[in-house]
Amino acid sequence: MHPAPPFRVTEAGALIGHLTAYPFMGFFAAGEAGLRVAHAPVVLRQEGEGFALDFHLSRNNGLTPVFARGAVALAVSQGPDAYVSPDWYERPDQVPTWNYLTVEAEGEVTPLGEADLIQILDDLSAQAEARLAPKPAWTRHKMSPGRFEAMLAGIQGFRLHPHRLEGTCKLSQNKAAGERARVAAALGDHPVARAMGLIPTD
Repeated sequence: MHPAPPFRVTEAGALIGHLTAYPFMGFFAAGEAGLRVAHAPVVLRQEGEGFALDFHLSRNNGLTPVFARGAVALAVSQGPDAYVSPDWYERPDQVPTWNYLTVEAEGEVTPLGEADLIQILDDLSAQAEARLAPKPAWTRHKMSPGRFEAMLAGIQGFRLHPHRLEGTCKLSQNKAAGERARVAAALGDHPVARAMGLIPTD
């Protein structure tokens, strides 16, 4: 996480909103061969007042046996990012920087059984297919009989229970309102410019 307080996000609603919008995450953990990362889409599960992140990996992935034994992982969701040129500022002697959105979730990963794995796959498909509407949604029932079950043997489901959740929202909050407006205008229709428009001005 970025160390500067103006960029730090801890409000649960905003963080969960980011994970819903950008559910593809990198899972970092230490294995026998050192630090490793695996990438996978997630489904958010409500757990009382908290939540969990469900995902799956290939059984051939180097982190699968690590997570199958139970391990702490750091999951990172990257949102949009954009380079900011010093030429866009009115004041002189500025330096290049980068605006971006990201969320980190750290917690214990535990393996899931087959029924939960199937639920993850069904929910992931529904979650992604909903973004393609009005296209009729794909479901596994369109597959040939037995094909889904055969492929199921090659993956393992997991659940991450976050004990730390925080984000970075670095959108030029450390600059004056006029400078932020100039950066947003220079970025045009970039997603970062749209996100900057949601930040309260001075």
